[in-house]
Amino acid sequence: MHEFEGFTLEWYEEVFADTRLWIIVLNTFVIALLSALIATIIGVLGAMAIHGIRRNRPKNTLLTLNNVLIVSPDVVIGASFLIMFTIAGIKLGFVSVLMSHIAFSIPIVVIMVLPKLQEMSHTLIDAARDLGASSWQVLTRVVLPFIKPGIFAGFFMALTYSLDDFAVTFFVTGNGFSTLSVEIYSRARQGVSLSINALSTLIFLFTVILIIGYYFINRRSSKPVSKGGH
Repeated sequence: MHEFEGFTLEWYEEVFADTRLWIIVLNTFVIALLSALIATIIGVLGAMAIHGIRRNRPKNTLLTLNNVLIVSPDVVIGASFLIMFTIAGIKLGFVSVLMSHIAFSIPIVVIMVLPKLQEMSHTLIDAARDLGASSWQVLTRVVLPFIKPGIFAGFFMALTYSLDDFAVTFFVTGNGFSTLSVEIYSRARQGVSLSINALSTLIFLFTVILIIGYYFINRRSSKPVSKGGH
């Protein structure tokens, strides 16, 4: 138990000197980015496939199946993935964690994208086809731009869930591979070092900087372009 005696940079120095901890941080962000990207691609395609079904019964069945991983407890999901990977002979580590994160992120993306597809009027697609647009042009120039907010929302939600996940990851990590949440848990059992607090502060500041940067970029891009001279 560390008592507060004053401000110091000692724990930040310990964080920067801990190579293993930074490898774990890198693993966490690589898993989160890759799983969010792949899940977003699959989730968008899945949402468009579900939206394209006209009959209510099969559509509702697919939506119910999509929600299974969302409503199921994380412990059940983690144990199920562990059993599946063991039976399939997949070695626990980077691949198993990545596949698990992709699996539970896809339903999130589908839920984010599907409402935007439902908002889109079918007359937009009909008008594009009447003007001679191919199926690829309709997809890339009409559908995807319209549902872009849902795609970004799904991506960032998947990214957040991946970074935050502990229960599922705890079941499917193997020896020699770990993520930040699992590492913090293992260290907490021995007494949390203040280096973890220092690392959390650095990650928080990095996140705040990203949000501020995104805000100013979005603000600049949304400014109307003036026409003509002064």
